[in-house]
Amino acid sequence: MIDETRDFIPVKFGIATISDTRTFADDKSGDTLAARIETAGHIIQERKIIKDDKPSITAQLNAWINSDEIQVIVSTGGTGITGRDVTPECFEALYTKSIPGFGELFRMLSYDLIGTSTIQSRATGGIAGTTLMFALPGSTGAVKDGWDKILVTQLDSRFRPCNFVELMPRFGEK
Repeated sequence: MIDETRDFIPVKFGIATISDTRTFADDKSGDTLAARIETAGHIIQERKIIKDDKPSITAQLNAWINSDEIQVIVSTGGTGITGRDVTPECFEALYTKSIPGFGELFRMLSYDLIGTSTIQSRATGGIAGTTLMFALPGSTGAVKDGWDKILVTQLDSRFRPCNFVELMPRFGEK
C-alpha cells in the first residue's frame, strides 16, 4: 500500500536491452520499461543496447555499478536458456547479495499468465555494492509484469510495509 504521508524519492536508473538484433528504433521492451520508469517519477540516467556477450554486458554493468549516477540497473533480454543467453551469469557474478525472492516472485506471477513456460525464465535480482540490479526477460509482457507487479512498488519510497528505496542508504554498511 502507498502511504501518501511519506515523500516520494525518485531513483536514478540505467536501462539495458540485451540483444544482438535490437536497435532503439525497434526496442519495444526497452521503450515499455523506460516509459513505466518515467511515469513512476524516476530518472533514467542512461539507456543502452548491449550485445549478447559476457564481456560487453559485464563492462556496462561495472560502469554503472561504479557510477554515482546510477542507483538501479534493470535489463531486458538474455535471460532464457539458449546458448547466447548469458545475462543472469553476468549479473550474478557481480552481486554482493542476491535477492532470490525477485526471480521466485517473477516466475510465480508469470505462471498465472504463461503456465509452465515460466520455467524457462531466469529472471534475477541482487545488489552489487550499493546498486540494485534486476534482469527481466526480453518480452514486452515480461517487462510489464516485472515492473507493474514487483518493481514499481518496491522502488517507491512510500510503499508499506517496506521497500528497497528506504534500505538503499544502508546497502554499503559494513
